[in-house]
Amino acid sequence: MNMSLSLFPVGWEHYLLGGIFVGTGAALLFVLTGRIGGMSTVFTSTWSYLVRRPFFQQERFVDSRGWRLVYALGLMLGALAWWLGFAGGAPEATAVPPWQLLTGGFLVGYGARLGNGCTSGHGICGLGSLQLPSLLAVLTFMATAFLTANLMARWLA
Repeated sequence: MNMSLSLFPVGWEHYLLGGIFVGTGAALLFVLTGRIGGMSTVFTSTWSYLVRRPFFQQERFVDSRGWRLVYALGLMLGALAWWLGFAGGAPEATAVPPWQLLTGGFLVGYGARLGNGCTSGHGICGLGSLQLPSLLAVLTFMATAFLTANLMARWLA
Protein backbone atom coordinates (compact mmCIF):
# COMPACT_ATOMS: atom_id res chain seq x y z
CA MET A 1 0.00 0.00 0.00
CA ASN A 2 2.80 2.46 0.88
CA MET A 3 4.62 1.73 -2.38
CA SER A 4 1.42 2.35 -4.32
CA LEU A 5 1.01 5.71 -2.58
CA SER A 6 4.61 6.70 -3.28
CA LEU A 7 4.40 5.71 -6.96
CA PHE A 8 0.87 7.05 -7.49
CA PRO A 9 0.19 9.76 -4.88
CA VAL A 10 -3.01 10.92 -6.64
CA GLY A 11 -4.21 7.41 -7.50
CA TRP A 12 -3.72 5.02 -10.39
CA GLU A 13 -7.21 4.74 -11.80
CA HIS A 14 -6.93 7.69 -14.20
CA TYR A 15 -3.75 6.21 -15.67
CA LEU A 16 -5.52 2.92 -16.29
CA LEU A 17 -8.52 4.64 -17.86
CA GLY A 18 -6.26 6.81 -20.04
CA GLY A 19 -4.33 3.74 -21.18
CA ILE A 20 -7.55 1.96 -22.06
CA PHE A 21 -8.72 4.96 -24.11
CA VAL A 22 -5.38 5.33 -25.92
CA GLY A 23 -5.13 1.61 -26.65
CA THR A 24 -8.73 1.44 -27.83
CA GLY A 25 -8.25 4.46 -30.08
CA ALA A 26 -5.08 3.05 -31.63
CA ALA A 27 -6.73 -0.35 -32.12
CA LEU A 28 -9.83 1.17 -33.71
CA LEU A 29 -7.71 3.29 -36.05
CA PHE A 30 -5.85 0.20 -37.19
CA VAL A 31 -8.86 -2.13 -37.42
CA LEU A 32 -11.10 0.38 -39.21
CA THR A 33 -8.53 1.97 -41.54
CA GLY A 34 -5.35 -0.14 -41.46
CA ARG A 35 -3.42 2.96 -40.38
CA ILE A 36 -0.86 3.14 -37.58
CA GLY A 37 -1.25 6.12 -35.27
CA GLY A 38 2.28 6.99 -34.17
CA MET A 39 2.81 10.64 -33.29
CA SER A 40 6.34 11.10 -34.67
CA THR A 41 5.03 10.55 -38.19
CA VAL A 42 2.24 13.05 -37.49
CA PHE A 43 4.94 15.57 -36.59
CA THR A 44 7.03 14.82 -39.68
CA SER A 45 4.09 14.79 -42.07
CA THR A 46 2.95 18.16 -40.72
CA TRP A 47 6.37 19.65 -41.47
CA SER A 48 5.87 18.55 -45.07
CA TYR A 49 3.52 21.52 -45.46
CA LEU A 50 6.34 23.96 -44.68
CA VAL A 51 9.69 22.34 -45.45
CA ARG A 52 10.43 21.50 -49.10
CA ARG A 53 13.48 19.32 -48.42
CA PRO A 54 13.26 15.86 -50.01
CA PHE A 55 12.98 14.01 -46.69
CA PHE A 56 9.78 15.85 -45.75
CA GLN A 57 8.33 15.55 -49.26
CA GLN A 58 8.36 11.76 -49.31
CA GLU A 59 5.11 10.28 -50.59
CA ARG A 60 4.40 8.55 -47.25
CA PHE A 61 4.39 11.91 -45.46
CA VAL A 62 2.64 14.04 -48.06
CA ASP A 63 -0.11 11.52 -48.82
CA SER A 64 -0.97 10.91 -45.17
CA ARG A 65 -0.69 14.36 -43.64
CA GLY A 66 -4.41 15.18 -43.85
CA TRP A 67 -5.68 12.29 -41.73
CA ARG A 68 -2.68 12.57 -39.42
CA LEU A 69 -3.57 16.19 -38.60
CA VAL A 70 -7.14 15.12 -37.82
CA TYR A 71 -5.74 12.31 -35.64
CA ALA A 72 -3.51 14.76 -33.72
CA LEU A 73 -6.41 17.20 -33.32
CA GLY A 74 -8.54 14.39 -31.90
CA LEU A 75 -5.84 13.58 -29.34
CA MET A 76 -5.61 17.22 -28.30
CA LEU A 77 -9.39 17.61 -28.08
CA GLY A 78 -9.61 14.41 -26.05
CA ALA A 79 -7.02 15.75 -23.61
CA LEU A 80 -8.89 19.05 -23.41
CA ALA A 81 -12.18 17.26 -22.73
CA TRP A 82 -10.54 15.20 -19.99
CA TRP A 83 -8.95 18.30 -18.44
CA LEU A 84 -12.19 20.28 -18.48
CA GLY A 85 -14.50 17.42 -17.56
CA PHE A 86 -12.54 15.38 -15.07
CA ALA A 87 -9.56 17.42 -13.89
CA GLY A 88 -11.59 20.52 -13.07
CA GLY A 89 -9.94 22.73 -15.69
CA ALA A 90 -7.50 24.12 -13.16
CA PRO A 91 -4.30 25.58 -14.64
CA GLU A 92 -1.30 23.30 -14.44
CA ALA A 93 2.21 24.49 -13.70
CA THR A 94 5.67 23.02 -13.50
CA ALA A 95 8.84 24.07 -11.77
CA VAL A 96 10.93 22.77 -14.67
CA PRO A 97 12.75 25.64 -16.38
CA PRO A 98 11.72 26.33 -20.00
CA TRP A 99 15.21 25.57 -21.34
CA GLN A 100 15.01 22.07 -19.85
CA LEU A 101 11.57 21.50 -21.37
CA LEU A 102 12.83 22.62 -24.79
CA THR A 103 16.00 20.53 -24.53
CA GLY A 104 13.99 17.50 -23.45
CA GLY A 105 11.52 18.00 -26.28
CA PHE A 106 14.33 18.27 -28.81
CA LEU A 107 16.01 15.11 -27.51
CA VAL A 108 12.73 13.18 -27.55
CA GLY A 109 12.01 14.32 -31.11
CA TYR A 110 15.50 13.45 -32.26
CA GLY A 111 15.28 10.05 -30.57
CA ALA A 112 11.92 9.36 -32.19
CA ARG A 113 13.39 10.03 -35.63
CA LEU A 114 16.51 8.02 -34.81
CA GLY A 115 14.38 5.11 -33.56
CA ASN A 116 12.13 5.29 -36.64
CA GLY A 117 9.12 6.00 -34.45
CA CYS A 118 7.98 7.18 -31.06
CA THR A 119 6.73 5.47 -27.95
CA SER A 120 3.14 5.63 -29.14
CA GLY A 121 3.97 4.14 -32.52
CA HIS A 122 6.25 1.40 -31.21
CA GLY A 123 4.81 0.89 -27.74
CA ILE A 124 1.12 0.89 -28.53
CA CYS A 125 0.76 0.13 -32.23
CA GLY A 126 3.94 -1.87 -32.84
CA LEU A 127 3.68 -4.10 -29.79
CA GLY A 128 -0.05 -4.51 -30.40
CA SER A 129 0.70 -5.92 -33.85
CA LEU A 130 3.55 -8.11 -32.48
CA GLN A 131 6.38 -6.37 -34.37
CA LEU A 132 9.85 -7.47 -33.18
CA PRO A 133 11.52 -4.13 -34.10
CA SER A 134 8.95 -2.37 -31.92
CA LEU A 135 9.73 -4.67 -28.99
CA LEU A 136 13.44 -3.83 -29.35
CA ALA A 137 12.63 -0.12 -29.59
CA VAL A 138 10.41 -0.19 -26.49
CA LEU A 139 13.04 -2.07 -24.49
CA THR A 140 15.60 0.54 -25.56
CA PHE A 141 13.22 3.41 -24.67
CA MET A 142 12.49 1.94 -21.24
CA ALA A 143 16.12 1.11 -20.41
CA THR A 144 17.17 4.61 -21.39
CA ALA A 145 14.35 6.15 -19.37
CA PHE A 146 15.17 4.11 -16.25
CA LEU A 147 18.87 4.92 -16.54
CA THR A 148 18.23 8.63 -17.12
CA ALA A 149 15.73 8.89 -14.27
CA ASN A 150 18.11 7.21 -11.85
CA LEU A 151 21.09 9.28 -12.92
CA MET A 152 19.10 12.51 -12.66
CA ALA A 153 17.72 11.53 -9.23
CA ARG A 154 21.26 10.98 -7.96
CA TRP A 155 22.61 14.08 -9.67
CA LEU A 156 19.86 16.36 -8.40
CA ALA A 157 19.77 14.91 -4.86
